[in-house]
Amino acid sequence: MNICVLNSGNKFIMSVSFGTHVYSSTLRFSQKCFILTHELVSFFLHACNVLSTINHLNLPLLLPEPKFYCTINASQVMELALVQESFEANVRDYTKIIDGYGKKNRLHDAESVFQTMKNRGFTYDQVILTAMIQMYSKAGCLRQAEATFEEIKLLGLPLDKRAYGPMIMGYVRAGMLSHGECLLREMEAQEIYAGREVYKALSRAYSTIGDRKGAQRVFDAIKFAGIAPDIKLCALLINAYAVAGQSDGARSVFENLRNAGIEPSDKCVALMLAAYEKENKFKKALDLLIDLEKEGIMVGKEASEILVGWFRRLGVVGEVELVLREYSAEEVKCEIHFIPSEVHLWKTLPWEIGQNF
Repeated sequence: MNICVLNSGNKFIMSVSFGTHVYSSTLRFSQKCFILTHELVSFFLHACNVLSTINHLNLPLLLPEPKFYCTINASQVMELALVQESFEANVRDYTKIIDGYGKKNRLHDAESVFQTMKNRGFTYDQVILTAMIQMYSKAGCLRQAEATFEEIKLLGLPLDKRAYGPMIMGYVRAGMLSHGECLLREMEAQEIYAGREVYKALSRAYSTIGDRKGAQRVFDAIKFAGIAPDIKLCALLINAYAVAGQSDGARSVFENLRNAGIEPSDKCVALMLAAYEKENKFKKALDLLIDLEKEGIMVGKEASEILVGWFRRLGVVGEVELVLREYSAEEVKCEIHFIPSEVHLWKTLPWEIGQNF
């Protein structure tokens, strides 16, 4: 970001450019001491907010005297402005600074600015408290986030998904999934719904530990919120059943996915194969693959690797050639075509292995 100040009598034309974006304004301030006036700092705050940067700014000052250059930091400009008696700050100015510090994980600085604001008699609202919750949640400071969240309630201020979302994410990061889910229920009671990323984070957490019931509840909540589940959310639910050792439940989710007109991704197929492998259900795995082949759905690299590894552990690597084609050296995704449905590989396996399926 380049900031240029041009002298024109007692007027200064200030231009801020960043890439192809340019912002300019005509300002009045002292030539002698370059005092940060309300108008100048407000322009800084607006430009920094619009251009979404709190990085170092190059400031060429073109005055009647010889040219000179100095480098300042936008956050420092904001801080200096807030201690100037001539600068009439408002709550939103403080909010921008706290939000900027939060994005940089500078909790101490943000808390210091917040305390300064309170000492000056400003009444803070849910916007600035929400910014504090987001900062604490991102930094993993759950207790501080909870305290700030409760403060919004105690003040009787309205809560929206911008406050609920970071709080739920904080519980997810702390592994307190039931607390996060309780907040989801609280939101639903008020007809407030979280963003897709919040549902996905909670679903992923349940999926990772194999809590199929929790993952199913979140999946149902997603539909209740009017959000159409995508292939990634479906994969998380399949994985929850797979990790829990419930291959039939995983298959049910997989079939519902297909019935909804969504083509299973390679990840979904791989998860199904892993679920069948975990329960040693080789025949069901092959039936699934043959069924997919009938519909023209090709198996990708990840699913293929699971299948080949399964064959290898069974000691029937030679039979793989009867089922898989050679990997294409030119394709990043190595697609595999399976044999026609009338040929069942499990029948060709050695009797000692085949009798277990």
